[in-house]
Amino acid sequence: MQRRFLYFFLLLLITILGPSDVRAQTDTFVVGDPLPDAPELAARGPYKVGVRTIQFVHSGQKDILKAKDGNVPTYDRKLTVEVWYPAQIPAGKTELTQYEQVMGLANNPSRPLVPYTFPGRALRDAEPDTREAAYPLVIVSHGYPGSRYLMTYLTENLASKGYVVVAIDHAESTYRDVANFASTLLNRPLDDLFVLDEMARLSAKNSKSFLSGLLNANNTALIGYSMGGYGALNVGGAGYSPQAVAFFGQMAGGSDALKVRAAGSPALTAAPDARIKAIVAFAPWGMERGVWDAEGLKGLRLPTLFIAGDKDDVSGYEKGIKAIYDGAVNADRYLLTYVNARHNVAPNAPAAAVMKPGLPINEYMHYAEPGWNERRINNINQHFVTAYIGLHLKGQDNRKYLDVPESITAGQWPGFKPRAVGLEMRHNEGQLRVKN
Repeated sequence: MQRRFLYFFLLLLITILGPSDVRAQTDTFVVGDPLPDAPELAARGPYKVGVRTIQFVHSGQKDILKAKDGNVPTYDRKLTVEVWYPAQIPAGKTELTQYEQVMGLANNPSRPLVPYTFPGRALRDAEPDTREAAYPLVIVSHGYPGSRYLMTYLTENLASKGYVVVAIDHAESTYRDVANFASTLLNRPLDDLFVLDEMARLSAKNSKSFLSGLLNANNTALIGYSMGGYGALNVGGAGYSPQAVAFFGQMAGGSDALKVRAAGSPALTAAPDARIKAIVAFAPWGMERGVWDAEGLKGLRLPTLFIAGDKDDVSGYEKGIKAIYDGAVNADRYLLTYVNARHNVAPNAPAAAVMKPGLPINEYMHYAEPGWNERRINNINQHFVTAYIGLHLKGQDNRKYLDVPESITAGQWPGFKPRAVGLEMRHNEGQLRVKN
């Protein structure tokens, strides 16, 4: 009798809501939802959230995948972006969506592409909430490979707190189209700056976009993970080393195209883009490969929050991320460290689809942290990114959440529940800071 009742109940839900809404409604957990021990600022903000997809085309870019003997043709570089924003949720609608993701890697027979969906707390194509002045802008850049949906726990959360958040699908660097690493090395900072320009264009008062008047591109934060962190640091002024330029040339048919963003180039000797007020760099890559050196890191002048695991097995920690933090002597910077965590300190917690028996272990390990609860990492990131960009983009008095004892065991950190362990925070004010 109970089974028959449950069957008819689910059938009724499907009739009213539709199958995809039922999945979201009946899930016990949506990526980014707070655990009982989530720190204070992990909670969602007062705004409802909408989400839309936009296509951009960056014309006349170097087609580095076709470089040969130092010659590089050009092409129109297509970028898909996802935008989350404060929204109006009409009566009868639910703040839920389904994100379409894939596991696997393009052109890799051992890891074929397998589509799957996972739920999110945003309403697709909702009308923007325009009752307040233009919102600050946050740009999010994924790892290699990755996608614009890699950190929805954070993008949705920030939009609920009064930000317009845009996450980029970096062409030739996503699960669906991953290609020669040279494209990622060259295009990350270029994509970030182009998307900033496009968001500024669409926010203009005379724009016919839904973004018209909704955001203030002159008040922007840049968030990057792994290769996204690599690009973000370069946008913030850190120039690539001569070794990086040589390394790039070996992969890119002898091209020296990376020189345009190298230390000492005109683009890097100039002040960083004044529209960008702060950077969050999750596990930025490159130090152990010689991409950064002392001279190049001196160029980083924007306030930066580094977030890393001290057992990072991709970017490295002592000779990797922490060495970048130590070398960025001219930036006001923080380093949040997850003790005993590896590289996956930024992505969504693993979706149910990547935990099914029989799947290649790499699909799960792309998201998982061996010694941490990934949902807790997501909540802690929400807390600290909220504090950091709120300080720099909204002038919020959040220093108490950031200026804490180096180890969480040395004293309770504000906003954390009792018994919290496994976190460290370092801070250095830097010798030269850009005051925007």
